[in-house]
Amino acid sequence: MSAPSGPSGLGRLDGMELRDRLGNLGAFGAAIVVWLLVALIVTTRDPQLDPAAGIVGAAFIGLALGLTSIPLFWLAVFAHHRRVAYRGDWLRAVRRGAWIAVVAAVFVALRLQGAFQLPIALFVLTMVLIAEATLSVER
Repeated sequence: MSAPSGPSGLGRLDGMELRDRLGNLGAFGAAIVVWLLVALIVTTRDPQLDPAAGIVGAAFIGLALGLTSIPLFWLAVFAHHRRVAYRGDWLRAVRRGAWIAVVAAVFVALRLQGAFQLPIALFVLTMVLIAEATLSVER
């Protein structure tokens, strides 16, 4: 049996505000565009011949992962709060998506330069986790 639909006829999405729905769809749409750019760069440029292409590719991969993760972070918190959006949820989701973008771009750039090592990766992840834990403290 399906969930009752309200006046908007959206069924189970009735608890979500239009601005939140549009924010999620906008972030996913932007992520699709950036993923297409990543596919274009990865298939047409060689980072061995053009080092700038590697850095641009790393930035686009980081941006694509960050944009993809923003609505996922928001939706996870929305579900955890029993379909109630609180003030600051979008800011927190964007900040966490930005962390994903930065870490992914750094890891790809380090890999292209041949400098990616486990201790460096663990250090970067530890710094990001400490920073996010500090910024996410409930006041």
